[in-house]
Amino acid sequence: MSEEIKNTPEEIEAVKAEDLEDTVEKENDAEAVTEDISTEEIIAEEPAAEAVAPAPVIKEKKHRLSYEKRKGLYGYGFIAIWALGTIYFFILPLIESLIYSFNKTEVTQGGMKMSFIGWKNYVNAFRKDQDYSKALVAMIENTVLRTPLILIFSIFIAVILNQKFKGRTFARSVFFLPVIIATGPVIDIINGNMSTGGYAGGSEQFSSMFEADLVDQLLNFLGIYNISDKLTEIINSLTTDILNLVWNSGIQILLVLSALQGIPLSAKEAAQIEGATSWEFFWKVTIPYISPMILSSVVYTIVDSFVDPQNEVMTIVLNKASNWEHGYSAAMAWAYFLIVAVFLALVVALVNKFVYYEVE
Repeated sequence: MSEEIKNTPEEIEAVKAEDLEDTVEKENDAEAVTEDISTEEIIAEEPAAEAVAPAPVIKEKKHRLSYEKRKGLYGYGFIAIWALGTIYFFILPLIESLIYSFNKTEVTQGGMKMSFIGWKNYVNAFRKDQDYSKALVAMIENTVLRTPLILIFSIFIAVILNQKFKGRTFARSVFFLPVIIATGPVIDIINGNMSTGGYAGGSEQFSSMFEADLVDQLLNFLGIYNISDKLTEIINSLTTDILNLVWNSGIQILLVLSALQGIPLSAKEAAQIEGATSWEFFWKVTIPYISPMILSSVVYTIVDSFVDPQNEVMTIVLNKASNWEHGYSAAMAWAYFLIVAVFLALVVALVNKFVYYEVE
């Protein structure tokens, strides 16, 4: 009989434990071999990778101006031309004329010879030169009469041009056209002073196209032509040259027209709801809203009137300068400037009390 070998449970468990330990050791050895192989492959590949990959290039950062700074430089570039021209052609001659006004000037071969005399030129302008003082008074009177007329005419025409009608654009361009073509030669031709341009002989016929002779006939028809010589003279001085009135109202019409177009629609609707008439709307809504532009028109009209080369004061100053009396003419010009500045400041202070400024 063959003998059967029987193992006890303890022996069976011991055998299983030994087999499990052998299996774990084999798996650990296999993983260690795999790691060694992969590490060797990585080490072998690293030099090749380093040889293929190029070295990084370090770029220097360029300091570029921002868009806002470039825009600012462009602006300064454009302004620089104007600034240089203003300094060279305006400010320096202005300072030089002020220096001349305190000196007696003589033109010599070496240039302008000056001898300081203080305020003597200013004293002579008001005490010894009778024409200068009379011209100043006449100029102020003319400006006082002329300014309200131009303003009333500008407001009247602007209100009409603000309405909707056929040909409105053409009408606006007609009233603004004198501002564009208002040059010295054109004014001379229209006023009949064409001798300087070599066209003497036809100036009277050409300028007669712009004379308002019908005004005298209308006054005669109404029977008020010879009631008062002063009244007739004033009416003639204000109406004999209609073209000059239109010619000097272009900018003012444009200013008032822009103000009329800026009146809010809500103000018109509120006036309609309240039952305001056109007359009430004009005085209580339109005039307050356009009052800032009326002030601007007053300032422009006064300055334009005082600096007109055809007025008497400017004629005297320019004639003195043409006669090489630069110191005396400079003193007249500076005195005239100060008078205009004071007159303008008083008018602005007075009119500004009636100006309505809308505050949001």
